[in-house]
Amino acid sequence: MNVTKAIKSRKSVRAFTRQSVSREILKMILDTARWAASGTNTQPWEVVVLTGKNKDLLCQKMAAAYHGGVKGKMEYNYYPVEWKDPFKARRIACGKALYAALSIEREDLGRRKSQWAANYRAFDAPVMILFYMDQIMKTGSYLDYGMFIQSVMLAALDHGLATCPQAALGEYPNIVKAFTGHGAEHTLICGMAMGYEDVEAAVNNYRTDRRQAEAFTTFM
Repeated sequence: MNVTKAIKSRKSVRAFTRQSVSREILKMILDTARWAASGTNTQPWEVVVLTGKNKDLLCQKMAAAYHGGVKGKMEYNYYPVEWKDPFKARRIACGKALYAALSIEREDLGRRKSQWAANYRAFDAPVMILFYMDQIMKTGSYLDYGMFIQSVMLAALDHGLATCPQAALGEYPNIVKAFTGHGAEHTLICGMAMGYEDVEAAVNNYRTDRRQAEAFTTFM
């Protein structure tokens, strides 16, 4: 798969088969992603890969917090404090597309809550990846981290794997950090679900829209 095809075919997958992913493949993916660019070659990424019982146990802890009414909060502001258009409109359209694919009506709060809870199970993917960064690192390193995460997703495609980057997996940092043994010196950036796509699942059979390059580019 060439780079252009990989970038255009990558999508956020929210339903996976039960097929496991070998540690050898996971190592190859991360060995490729490690070549991502970073300012002055700081390489700020620190990764935890969870599978099997450990993945299930951590997911159970996060899901229990969510169902218990504990409101999740990331360690940094991923989204704006106050939304405005066009970003607000795009966010709403994204949510509508997801729920439409699942035939979940706006009034069906039970199913909407159940679908959101799937975030904390990493959508039942066989692999959950957590991304940490030393808390001394600042804004530039978040940009570097984005390039690293994109590299993980593209490298996964090369092995026939699907992914879903998830801010939601960073919403219970105290639970996650206690489980993985990370302290206050680390920031939990986000997580990622990874596995083999369930191509029959309705939730995987839609795509969000993207603006044409001419709409966001000025040539001078």
